[in-house]
Amino acid sequence: MKKLSIRESLALLLLLLIMIGVSIIKFKLDPQTPLLLAITLLIVWGRFRRHSWEEIHNGIQKGVKTGIIPMIIFILIGALISVWIASGIIPSMMVVGFKLLNPSFFIPSVFLICAVVGTSIGSALTTVSTIGLAFLGMGTAMGFEPGLIAGAIVSGSVFGDKMSPLSDSTNLAAAIAEVDLFKHIKNLMWTTIPSLILSTLLFLFFGMNNELATTNQVVGLTKVIESNFQVNWLAAIPIIFILISSWKRIPAIPTLLINIGLSIGLLKFNSPSVKLTEISSYIQEGYVSTTGNEIIDALLSRGGVQSMMWSISLIILALALGGLLMEFKIIDTVMSPISDASLSIGNLILVTALSAIGVNALVGEQYLAIVLPGNAFKKTYKQSDLSPLALSRVLEDAGAVINSLIPWGVSGVFISTALGVPTLTYLPFAFFCLLSPILTVISGYANIGIKKLESSTL
Repeated sequence: MKKLSIRESLALLLLLLIMIGVSIIKFKLDPQTPLLLAITLLIVWGRFRRHSWEEIHNGIQKGVKTGIIPMIIFILIGALISVWIASGIIPSMMVVGFKLLNPSFFIPSVFLICAVVGTSIGSALTTVSTIGLAFLGMGTAMGFEPGLIAGAIVSGSVFGDKMSPLSDSTNLAAAIAEVDLFKHIKNLMWTTIPSLILSTLLFLFFGMNNELATTNQVVGLTKVIESNFQVNWLAAIPIIFILISSWKRIPAIPTLLINIGLSIGLLKFNSPSVKLTEISSYIQEGYVSTTGNEIIDALLSRGGVQSMMWSISLIILALALGGLLMEFKIIDTVMSPISDASLSIGNLILVTALSAIGVNALVGEQYLAIVLPGNAFKKTYKQSDLSPLALSRVLEDAGAVINSLIPWGVSGVFISTALGVPTLTYLPFAFFCLLSPILTVISGYANIGIKKLESSTL
């Protein structure tokens, strides 16, 4: 087997990215089709390079293995969404929101509230699929564009995930760079606070909608919800349980299983006549709203295990492609000479950020977008007399944050399925996610908050 060259690896990666991107963006194909074609081409190339079928199978298995737990979580969240609607939890959140939030400041409020909740629980996906779903319903009823609402939800949720000490990705970035978690979070503020301020101003500007629903329309929708769903204070119990579970560091799977049980108990308490077969149908097929109001029925007919199967099929294919790229050493071949090169501080941070974004686009998995560039550039940062805090910040700003903007990425797939808004629709409005990598690169060239080895103590 001839040694793999960087030129051949780059050509192959560019071919795969262009093929997938053009298929999805230009020809509007479902991502599964170009991913299947990309896997096929990669396998053909691998066989031409004399890789055995055992190596090919191992690559696929290793890639998919990294997504097993997230896929189980997706299934459980699909079930949770439907029982949260049926038991009145999401409808109750919508009613409270209608009564409290001013439409003129609705979009920035969504962003900031999701940021607070996300920071409290440390999970962007949980924030999106719970309070985010309620905000989507409220905003759509008020007349806002779904892409704008989803962009605010995603931006706030990702902010919370990024800045929370409970977040898996935040802990991973600190661990890979070998820095203290709270020093890492403090150092993130150099780029995160400007991103937060700029995003808030942008959401305030874009949230000025002259075609909002009238007060009477909002009141009418509130009455429809209250007359068709059980809206009461008991709906707060499962929400409080999620917050407590996050602070107690209870893993996601038992948290979701117990929450589903609590929600089913609340459903039986509110509607004693509901049958077990109906509950089973909600969990499997999702909840179907039959209020007779088109807006409410469209917003509250969702969830169920089956609603996640499209996402899971896409994730399996994306992770399989990523597994093959790693098994064939294609990504390693491209990154090794870059990490060994002598670069200025600005160029080093730029290359690290682009590498993290590239891994996100190729592999579709945010953890690998942190791990691979982190391990590749750790030595280079030390040789450049930079604190590992500089590395951990780039990994967070360009590795963890970007995954929600990749149509075939694990987070992007989940969010688009949970909210029913395509990734490319909310992408232009996910201001915080777009600004974070830009500001981290600017900070590198401007030497803003860049810690040296001797000044790594904050």
